[in-house]
Amino acid sequence: MARKLIAGNWKMNGNRATNAALLADVLQGLASGAPCDVAVCVPSVYLDQVSQIAAGTPLAWGAQDVSAKESGAFTGEISATMLKDFGVRFAIVGHSERRQYHGETDGVVAAKAQTALAHGITPIVCVGETLEQRDAGATEEVVKRQLAAVIHTVGHCVSEIVVAYEPVWAIGTGQTATPEQAQAVHAVLRAQLHAATEHASGMRILYGGSMNASNAADLLKQPDIDGGLIGGAALKAADFLTIIRAAA
Repeated sequence: MARKLIAGNWKMNGNRATNAALLADVLQGLASGAPCDVAVCVPSVYLDQVSQIAAGTPLAWGAQDVSAKESGAFTGEISATMLKDFGVRFAIVGHSERRQYHGETDGVVAAKAQTALAHGITPIVCVGETLEQRDAGATEEVVKRQLAAVIHTVGHCVSEIVVAYEPVWAIGTGQTATPEQAQAVHAVLRAQLHAATEHASGMRILYGGSMNASNAADLLKQPDIDGGLIGGAALKAADFLTIIRAAA
């Protein structure tokens, strides 16, 4: 089984001064080594800064999005080739905020995952249901549909992706799925991956719904939860390090 992965998603937060202070504290906490794989997915304008600070440390860095296009007349888009210029290891694709606010469809998310893989970037593919979908009993149907689009598009390369289950109703709301609720969905996703690749047991499925310093240990004990995609808690070094230690 691969090491657990704790990936911070800074979202649209930070500036050069606060980034430097946050990373200094995180790296100090990782000075004796990281008990799991650790990454921060930062706004693209800070990739240069973060890559310079984190180079040669246990901390990997990633982007929060990637274009499905290679290059050309796509104003505002950032290509996988550009991201590789900054040593990016991961790219979040299909985050619920991208799906909701930017209209990203399952097909668009799958195309982005495919482009990332083609350039040696590991896509963190986000899936998750809204509160209305959960209340309607459609959780399994929704997450399986979202993941199926990626599986169909990337084919045998699916074993190279990271999946993140992020119940939309638990993002930034302070709510979180119970460990049992989260594990149930992770088990569904694992079974779907098993049907697609013989390497499913070694793939990482992260939980991404308001994991924090107080609930991380219980969530990470679950058999199919292989790490976390961390939002607000990733902006506080002490909390982020607590979550990292819980993934040991």
